[in-house]
Amino acid sequence: SLSLPPDLLREAERVAKKEGRTKSELFREALRRYIQEQRWAGLRGYGAQRARKLGIKESDAEGIIEAYRKGR
Repeated sequence: SLSLPPDLLREAERVAKKEGRTKSELFREALRRYIQEQRWAGLRGYGAQRARKLGIKESDAEGIIEAYRKGR
């Protein structure tokens, strides 16, 4: 079961109706997107941590990737 504040539930019902979907479909998609965003955030955090350890600035990353791809 899932409990939501009444105003959030009404908004979800409005969006689901507007898009021709059920609330369950809407919540499933929202949860999938949330999980995906959390995974990407974790990956970005890992990348930032590794870059700091290697002394790479974010502004240098694109050039480093491009040079690596050309060298393959």
